[in-house]
Formats: sequence, C-alpha cells, structure tokens
Amino acid sequence: MNMQWLRRTAPVLMLTAAVLLFTLPQRAQAQAGRGGAAPTAKAAAPIDLTGYWVALITEDWRYRMMVPAKGDAVNFPLTAEGRRVVNAWDPAKDNAAGEQCRAYGAGGVTRMAGRLHITWQDDNTLKIDADTGTQTRLVHFGTAPKSPQPTWQADVLGTWEYSGPARGGARPGRSGSLKVVATNMKPGYLQRNGVPYSSNAVITGYYDVVKEATGEQYLVVTEQVEDPIYLARRFLRSTHFRKQPDATGWNPTPCVAP
Repeated sequence: MNMQWLRRTAPVLMLTAAVLLFTLPQRAQAQAGRGGAAPTAKAAAPIDLTGYWVALITEDWRYRMMVPAKGDAVNFPLTAEGRRVVNAWDPAKDNAAGEQCRAYGAGGVTRMAGRLHITWQDDNTLKIDADTGTQTRLVHFGTAPKSPQPTWQADVLGTWEYSGPARGGARPGRSGSLKVVATNMKPGYLQRNGVPYSSNAVITGYYDVVKEATGEQYLVVTEQVEDPIYLARRFLRSTHFRKQPDATGWNPTPCVAP
C-alpha cells in the first residue's frame, strides 16, 4: 500500500466514519417514525384554531355592516356575465325560491359581521360554526367526502402547512397555517347585494393565528376565489377575527335575504 496516499486519505476516512456513526441512528429513528402510524390532523396541528372568534370590521365597513346598493360591485373583477347578474339581483326572488342563504355560503359567510366557533368534530375533522346564518363548515383532512349534491358550505379539504423546523414522527411544527380548498358548492354571493359566484368556483383559504405580547390572539382568514363564469381573474381578500375567552355574544340567527 502507498503510505503517502494513506497519510493523505486517513483523515478523510476517519471523518466519513464519524459522520456515518452519528447520522445512522438518526436516520433509523426517522425511518421508524415514517413507518409508524401517521398522526391525526388534530395531533399534528401547528396552531390552535379552537374557540370563539369575533369578526373585526377593519375594512369595507359599509359593505359588511350594511347591504350595498344594487349594482355596487366596484371591488370585484367581474366578467360581463357577472355584471349582468349583479344588475339583475332581486332579493325577493331569492326569498321566493327559498334561497335566503345565498350570501351565507362558502364564498360569503366568513365576511359576515358575526362570530365563529371552531371545534374538532373528530380527530380528522375540524368544525367551523358561524352564528350569522347558522352555518356549519366541516374541514376534512386526508380526503373530503363528495356530497351527492352541492351544498352552501361545499366539500372542504384541509391540510396543515408548516413554517417551523423539519417535522419528525408525530411532533408538530412550531408554527404554520391551515389551508382549505372548497369545491362542489351551491351558487351564492360574495357580497350581500348579489355579487355572484357559481357552482364551478374553487375557494382556497388560509387560516393564520397571530399572538400579541399582551396575550390577545387574532385569526386572519385569507381567501382566494376562482370562478370561470363570473370572475375575470382571481379575487383575493382577508378577514380578521379576535379570540374571545368564552361564548359571550354568540347568537345563531337564520339566513335573511335583504
């Protein structure tokens, strides 16, 4: 053996052996974690969304606290068909058809001036109740069951998005957000004066929790609406809530067409 070559390579060989000895046990543990049972959505949650949240009307006050005038849809990128529907809006027809909940569906309920109550229905299903319109949205993790008919709150698939360190086994990341994708929905309104979305719409939402040094917590819901019929491009908006210590003010009320 060439002794000069051995002297040159010996330090490299020793370093390689040390790295292998250090990393092999970690890799084995990681593989064991991947081979075990996957954590439930509840156990893997990087943030706690449960509790009562009250809407903060920090933007678009006159559009959310009052019913806008017919045809007032300046904030929405409507197609020609969308504009036609807005201008033809007639709440009396919604009442006659039993569709008072058009403004409280998947595309509108988060924007209402009310409260949300978020709980876990089971380990893989998050339940979001809205007192305005008495609506319930079920967020399914893994797979979302396909409803035989479109519903006001749609079929919703949820996934956790992590912004903390790499995950291992069932240990949750340090931070993150909830992503939801809603499809298979009944046609409804993005705004109470008849700004429409169709049954072909796809609504993608992100739920983020912001914690202040004072202890107060805020929920930010950012929603992106894509609708090939009524919207010329993606429509994006965010809505803010503050966490409440209890159910004070919780007041379920039925859907009402203006």
